[in-house]
Formats: sequence, C-alpha cells, structure tokens
Amino acid sequence: MTKTLVAYFSASGTTAHAAKEIAEAVEADLYEICPIRPYTAADLDWNDKQSRSTAEMNDPTCRPDIAGAVKDMEQYDTIFIGFPIWWHEEPAVIRTFLDNYREQLKDKVLYPFCTSYESPMSEADTNLHKGYPSLNWKTGLRLPAKPEQIKTWIKK
Repeated sequence: MTKTLVAYFSASGTTAHAAKEIAEAVEADLYEICPIRPYTAADLDWNDKQSRSTAEMNDPTCRPDIAGAVKDMEQYDTIFIGFPIWWHEEPAVIRTFLDNYREQLKDKVLYPFCTSYESPMSEADTNLHKGYPSLNWKTGLRLPAKPEQIKTWIKK
C-alpha cells in the first residue's frame, strides 16, 4: 500500500488551503513546513528591497531553518510539495526542506504545486529539476486551478 504526504509552506494561508484540498483528494497526510522565525508582513514586502524575503531570494545559498520534522519520512512513496511563488520561483525555505530530506526523497515521486496570482509554475519547476536532479520530479501545477484541472493533474 502506498502512502502520500502533502508537505507545504504557506506565508498567507493560501497555499495551506490548497494543500488541505489536495491532501483530502488523495487521502494524504499533511506536514506544514514552518520556518523557525515566522514571516511578518514587513518580511514579505516584495516592494522593499531590504525585506527578509527579498534578501533570501537574492541569496541562492540561503536556507532558513525549519521547525519540526516529518515523522517517518520513509513511509511515504509520493510527496506533493506546495509553496507560494516568490520572484517566479520556490521560496528558500522549500530548498531547506529539500536539502534536509534529500537522501530520503530519492526513491519517492515528487509533485510540486504552487499558489500564485499570476506567476507560472515553469521557473520553479526548472529550478527544482536543476537544483535537485537526483529526485523524481513530476510536472508541477499552479493553483488556483479549476477543480477538474486539479483532478486531472492528480490522476496523472
């Protein structure tokens, strides 16, 4: 029997909502990727060139610390990884998650999904494939998508 996990980072609650819908649809466990230092509204101000999120996205080596851990990662065969799009790509905290579990993720099927008002998933897909080429990535999906698009994506 296969077991599925939906791991997600959500700064505003939008990605959390999408993650919960996906978890319900595929009967998966949920794991929230929580940075040790939560993001404030000022941290997320993309118009401020000195904001925390801007600084993190401008530093490809940045890996914000994560609180907690996935219990028994070995039990999962399929993992959906969700995040908001920041500067057309995944936030640095997602790279922390992937670095922390890189070895355990090698034999799993990974489905990235993102939430974004208008940015496509394509750059994040490219970054994930390039940054973690040993992992078994499937094509990601940007949400909000129509319910039938989500169902079709999940069935694939």
